Amino acid sequence: MAFIKWFYRVAFLFITLLVVIAGYLYYSITDPVMIKDEEIFVVNAGDSAYSLGNNLSEKGFISSPYLTRVVAKLHPEWVPKVGEYAIKPGMNLLDVMKLFDSGESIFYSITLLEGKTTREFLLAMQAKGNITMTLLDATDEEIVTTLGLDVDHPEGQFFANTYRYHNGDTDVSILKHAHTLMKQTLAELWANKAENLPYKTPYEALIMASIIEKETGVPYERPLIAQVFISRLEKGMRLQTDPTVIYGLGDKFTGNLTRKGLQDVSPYNTYRIYGLPPSPIANVGREAVEAALNPEHTTALYFVAKGDGTHAFSDTLREHNRAVREYQYKRREDYRSTPEVTK
Repeated sequence: MAFIKWFYRVAFLFITLLVVIAGYLYYSITDPVMIKDEEIFVVNAGDSAYSLGNNLSEKGFISSPYLTRVVAKLHPEWVPKVGEYAIKPGMNLLDVMKLFDSGESIFYSITLLEGKTTREFLLAMQAKGNITMTLLDATDEEIVTTLGLDVDHPEGQFFANTYRYHNGDTDVSILKHAHTLMKQTLAELWANKAENLPYKTPYEALIMASIIEKETGVPYERPLIAQVFISRLEKGMRLQTDPTVIYGLGDKFTGNLTRKGLQDVSPYNTYRIYGLPPSPIANVGREAVEAALNPEHTTALYFVAKGDGTHAFSDTLREHNRAVREYQYKRREDYRSTPEVTK
């Protein structure tokens, strides 16, 4: 009889201890983590419930590193995903471990602007400071190969847009996304293009779009400039557009396009060559591609910058020269108008 009483007492104490432990564990994993403000926590490759517990405990978020093991036993299906996570006040350890499993880590964003070159895109990504850069020193040929592009030159292959990425993502992954969007946009707009355009391929339309993008940032002018260049192509006139010359000059361009620069021998010098240059000269957004494929009717064959971001359009060379004198001489810029030559 004494043994039975002793047994029941021990069993009672053991059960009581288990209840206390279970209550403590339940309280510990359901009570809010010990933070006052939102905290950023990094889950690294190879992190386990044990290592996460150590890291969370060292930061003072939880009282014991063993608590994450308890959660792992309760939810063995939860697997921590690599990334940066925002732990917010009021979240408990169950919420935190579920967040790690969800993979909903912090996104950052980068805006790749219209009219910028691929090199400028890479420099913009480098400036963010949390993108893994692998292409900064790559040649154009290496960029084409790495990204699997189906052209010989990477320029113009990346859609100007705002992109989301995780901390540590690579420049390659971002540019691949931008290239996919460019292909989709170009294919969509090519399928709905105006009739009787002088482009043989979507790539030629993209070349034109890049020139339009560099010529104006004024939305209503893009379709007009597109038609000016299309009309010049159809009439066998040179495009005579400064941005292509500047692109061809590369590092030789010092910020001022001179007569010497206009005489440069380059496949991009549209003051010397007929037709389009061999590749785009910048990356573009949807509006420039749309303008190239759906120009707005105008009889103008010339335009000149007015100095306020807009342009003066002219039908004849005489009108154009008058506009050049009015707007460019006024600003004491080099007179760059040259006699028109036709085939």
